[in-house]
Amino acid sequence: MNEVKASMAGSVWKITVSAGESVEEGQDVVILESMKMEIPIAAESGGIIKELKVSEGDFVNEGDVIAIIE
Repeated sequence: MNEVKASMAGSVWKITVSAGESVEEGQDVVILESMKMEIPIAAESGGIIKELKVSEGDFVNEGDVIAIIE
């Protein structure tokens, strides 16, 4: 299992994947908005999205788990 974590604090602007979906290494999982900038958060490894831990509009802090990939 691999956790996708927020690289900085911000609001979840857009979720680009759904649970059960296959992702590749480097594929964007969510896009955060912080200080009027959009920051894509990518999967560090390929696999299947087991669980999304956030919803659009949620605020996350740096290091918070966004998704779990198995």
